[in-house]
Formats: sequence, C-alpha cells, structure tokens
Amino acid sequence: MRALILLATLAVALAMPLSGSADEPAFDARLEGYQYPYTVHTLKLNSQRQDLEMAFMDVKPAQPNGRAVLLLHGKNFSGAYWGDTIAALSDEGYRVVVPDQIGFGKSSKPAHFQYSFQTLADHTRVLLDTLGVRKVNVVGHSMGGMLATRFALMFPERSESLSLVNPIGLEDWKRVVPWQPVEAWYQAELKKTPQQVKRYMTASYFDGQWKSAYQPLLTLQQGWIRGPDYSRVAWNSALAYDMIFNQPVVHEFQDIKVPTLLIIGTRDRTALGKNRAPQAAREQLGRYDQLGQRAAELIPNARLVELPGVGHVPQYEAFKPYMRALGGYLDSVGPQA
Repeated sequence: MRALILLATLAVALAMPLSGSADEPAFDARLEGYQYPYTVHTLKLNSQRQDLEMAFMDVKPAQPNGRAVLLLHGKNFSGAYWGDTIAALSDEGYRVVVPDQIGFGKSSKPAHFQYSFQTLADHTRVLLDTLGVRKVNVVGHSMGGMLATRFALMFPERSESLSLVNPIGLEDWKRVVPWQPVEAWYQAELKKTPQQVKRYMTASYFDGQWKSAYQPLLTLQQGWIRGPDYSRVAWNSALAYDMIFNQPVVHEFQDIKVPTLLIIGTRDRTALGKNRAPQAAREQLGRYDQLGQRAAELIPNARLVELPGVGHVPQYEAFKPYMRALGGYLDSVGPQA
C-alpha cells in the first residue's frame, strides 16, 4: 500500500455550511464547513483498487516528552470530538495523532468498500509510518475501542499501551441479536431525521439530560442528514455497522499483550441491535456496570477505572475524572515507570 501526505493541508473549516442556516447546517460527505479543533491534513491511500484520502490531525506539543498518543474515534463521531483530550495531552508533552477512518469524518466515503477492523488498523499503521511515529499509546472510544484492540493485537510492537474508553464490543451481540443484511442497516440509516438523532443521543448517551456542551456531537450527524450526500454517508455507515456486528474482538481479549486501561462509565447501556434482540435478552445487553469488570478479568495486565453515573461519552460528560484516569495511566506506563 502506498501513502503520501499531501503537501497542502485542509484548512481548519471556518466557512459557512453548504446550505441551511447557522442553526441548521448541512454538510457534504467530507464535512466541508465543519470546524475541527486543529489543522486537518490528508493522507493519500490506495486501498481495494481505489484512491482514497484519510483525514487526520497531528498535534505536536510545545515541550515534547518523546511519546505519542493515537486517538481512535467511535462510530457516530469523528476525530473532532477529541479536541479537549488533544489539548490536555499536548500540554503534558505528548504528540497526538487523530485520524478519521475511511468512511468517517472528513475522510473519503467510498461507493464500494469491504470494511474490516484489520483494514482500518493497517491504514492507521500506514499513517504512523508516513509520519515517522514508531510507537504510540493507543486510545479508542466506542467503536474506536474495537479498532484500538485490533491495532494492539496486530501491532503489539507499535503499541506502548492500550486505553479503552467505553468501548463497544465487550460482548458478542450476534449470539443474541438476529443478523440482518447491509441493506437493512442502510434503510434504517436513511430513515433517520435530525430530531431522532437528538432524541437518541439524549436518551442513550446522556440519560435524558441534554447540555449545550454536547452540541458538537449532534451538529455533525444532523448536518449530514440535511446535506446533499447523505445517501453515500448512510451507505458507509451501514457497511460499518455490518463490520461491527460481524467482527467481535471480545474473544481475543486474552491475547492482548500490552498494558491496558479500561475507563468505563457504568451508566452506559449501548448494545448494537438491542431493539431487535428477544425481549428477555434486552435487559442483559450493554450492561457496562458488568461488562467492564468482565473485560478486565479477560485482558492480561488490565486496569479498570469505573465512573459511576456516567454514560457512553465520558470525555464529554465527565471530562475531569476521565482525563485524570487517562493521564495518570499514561504516566504510569511511561519509560520512567
């Protein structure tokens, strides 16, 4: 696979959205007009016989400590939502690399692509190679936790540590939830409305308590629905759901060879396809108050930090305790430990 960083970078998005008012923005597939907290660059990839572009942020600290952190976003997110985490880590001297995976954020949304966590992990490895970053502390949230786990399994020599922030995939849903084809995932995505997205995030992520600080998470998803390329975005979303459902990592937790931190908001109840599971099984799916402890028992050399009363997105809902746990752990696994 060949890779080349474009000489030009994508400017930090300050322009008005393609259409709609400031309160109701609409975005194209590459999120033109959606502001990221740091300058966005692009990496050219040739993957599955097509040319693609992978967007990423590479934030270098004013006073480097010689270490790097790789932040991997979740399914309904992009690299932009790591902004506060990037700032905190950069202040501590870490170089912070934050990719948008293919199909997400400002990266390409291919018309046809066979998604796998192995493929996305290898794209990420190519990015690190191109940047000259040899070793990273891998941090993944939600779906990014599944990808971070796969990266650490594939490239343990590149992974100084692994931190999983309310990762999905702590259980194998396909043992309980009926399978459905990609087309069904796609049709469900097409039916989403901006109002439904807010109701889902409010109920599922934040226990019915919406705050203005959460708005950036909503703006991205709603803007795509209003935008001109939503069918393409929805198709890539459906392909990603199929990957998540059919490629569990939980059965390989015992094979992880790097020190691992689990940051678990115990109020979280996220489970893919829970609404399609038999009624008797639904209440047992997504029980993060149990899943975090179970994962910590399966993963060798794992440390569990539970955040009581916190849901799926600790870096937004409870930044200080989340950052205290993450920063303290990175310090503890550093060369000085």
